[in-house]
Amino acid sequence: MNKKIMAAALQAQKKELNEYHIYNKLAKICKDSHNAEILRKVGEAEKHHALFWQKLTGKEVKPSRFAIFKNILTARILGLTFTLKQMEKNEGTASLNYLELSKEIPEVAQFSKDEAEHEKELLNMLDEERLRYAGSVVLGLNDALVELTGALAGFTLALGNTKLITLAGLITGISASFSMAASEYLSCKADNDPKALKSAFYTGFAYIITVALLILPFLLISQKFIALAITLAAAVFIIFIFNYYLAVAKDLNFKKRFAEMAFISLGVAALSFGVGYILQKVLGVEI
Repeated sequence: MNKKIMAAALQAQKKELNEYHIYNKLAKICKDSHNAEILRKVGEAEKHHALFWQKLTGKEVKPSRFAIFKNILTARILGLTFTLKQMEKNEGTASLNYLELSKEIPEVAQFSKDEAEHEKELLNMLDEERLRYAGSVVLGLNDALVELTGALAGFTLALGNTKLITLAGLITGISASFSMAASEYLSCKADNDPKALKSAFYTGFAYIITVALLILPFLLISQKFIALAITLAAAVFIIFIFNYYLAVAKDLNFKKRFAEMAFISLGVAALSFGVGYILQKVLGVEI
């Protein structure tokens, strides 16, 4: 085995060992017994991978404490599914490494394919609450982004200062969050969903958090047009982060979802800004 192949094999061995420790630590802190069992199974598979590489290299490697800590922390904050699928995409053994290794060790190609399929099958069995209610969160988040960015854009032109805009925005946002939560509850109840109340909570919570983030610039900055620009930038950032999370956790098309949501939110904001301008001129109101 030449130096290049040995280096690639050692890298694969270390990554498999890291993932073995990550899965086992996640299994220990996982409160859901179903998910914990799946994590232990995947961990055993990773241990088997690491031993396979160890036999080929004839060397022992130590796991990376930083990589383990980083992934455990991410799982605590963003959840199991997101963290594990992110690992699968970004931290698994690079396909180029396997391609290079398969030239020297033919069985590596099939080994890699079989184990990757088995691992993906196991990870798809994970059942995480925050993803079960992703639809409710999307409803609250999307509605808040579209309605409030539009309302704040209209208020910015129609009202004189940021305090009035903040007051109007908070009244609009808080009222709408209760309305959205109630609508989600009634909709779920009509479908005989036993978890209607929890769905309503996720919708209302997502809405009110989005409202707080969008109005914050008007509380901190006295120049209303600068505050609006920051609010619109914050809206795009929220859309980016949320859609990236869902794209990774649920294997969705990130670019399409992000572009669609950003276009709708900013389009409504632009339209509302225009409506505010027209109404101000027509009614002759200056506040």
